[in-house]
Amino acid sequence: MPTDLTIRTYDPAGHLGRHQALDPRSLAYRRPYDGQPLRPTAWEPRIPVLDQRNLLAQGILTSASYGLDTDVDALASCTGQAATALLSILLTPEQATGAGLHTSSVVAAQHFAIGLYADATAADRWLEHTWPTHDIGSSGLGVAKAMRARGLIDQYGHATTAEELCTLLQTGPVLLGLPWCSAFTDTTDPHGFIDADPDWAASPLEGGHEVCVTALEDVAQVDGQLDPDHTVLRFRNSHGPSWGDHGDGRLRLSTYLAIRAQADVIQPRRDGVLL
Repeated sequence: MPTDLTIRTYDPAGHLGRHQALDPRSLAYRRPYDGQPLRPTAWEPRIPVLDQRNLLAQGILTSASYGLDTDVDALASCTGQAATALLSILLTPEQATGAGLHTSSVVAAQHFAIGLYADATAADRWLEHTWPTHDIGSSGLGVAKAMRARGLIDQYGHATTAEELCTLLQTGPVLLGLPWCSAFTDTTDPHGFIDADPDWAASPLEGGHEVCVTALEDVAQVDGQLDPDHTVLRFRNSHGPSWGDHGDGRLRLSTYLAIRAQADVIQPRRDGVLL
């Protein structure tokens, strides 16, 4: 196991499966905030909303496709799901098809996501097992390495502050790994705000989760500084279209700041520059 990584693991479940893995080498390749104007941006996935749960109802038979003894109805594959949503934005339609990501089919996109999840567990060399042998979850760093190994991206960068996160969203979507509280799963807010309950932090921690942040919807400032309570992020979740706002969720930047110690932000990119 690499000794220079900072690792925080969570018990994986069928709707959660992200672990926090921080690599000081890649964290050094951050794009610091230099005072540039921060504007609302939006990047829309070109695939249907995925659901890492209820696989059987979607026609995903894991025994036949992945050599399992029995079919499972859920996988802790959120890193692969979030990365697939991101790739559907990052790749052109021709590039996506060439990579095996067929954006018009839920089943095909789900299989692509599960394959990325398998690759991510192998890239997370600190994990004892890999999927499909064990459904043990993976990390945002692992799935970024898996995408790069496939040639789908040529680099990835990180953010560790609210300003850096908003800066990355000026140029594209990002992967956000976060601790997932029960209040986030149970949200009934019609706009998908996972922090609609002011006591969300007091709800039980269910595990770790990975989502694709697709928009900086509102940018609020006070005296030239970001106002975290009124700056809003939108993300694509992988809990199906009935969750949140038709499958999307939102959170305030202040919530990101509250969970930052257990979060990680990675932006996979295709811009011809190798890390």
